[in-house]
Amino acid sequence: MESITEQTNRIDDKISKIIDRVLNQIFGKEATLLIYRHLEHNYRLKRNEIGRKIEVFAQGLEDFLRSGAYVIERKILKDIYSSCGLIRRLESERVNYEDDFVSQMKLFMRKA
Repeated sequence: MESITEQTNRIDDKISKIIDRVLNQIFGKEATLLIYRHLEHNYRLKRNEIGRKIEVFAQGLEDFLRSGAYVIERKILKDIYSSCGLIRRLESERVNYEDDFVSQMKLFMRKA
């Protein structure tokens, strides 16, 4: 049986990997590295901490991309829900994708 810490670490790791994949798909490797450098330099956020510090990630992404962060956040949410087979369930529950990114991520982590 998996401990709560192990389960949390697994979810955090999954979130970090999906975020990394989305950033690389949209921006490519070089620009994604610039985003990570921005987060580490200005927010003291390392790549492997993103799942645990989603609020800091969202703030840093919004600072870096301004209004463009919204599109990236929606894509991250869609990919996270999709990876867990939750898209149909979420559609049936009428989850509002317009809700705050951080709130949606926390909801996902509680349900995962």
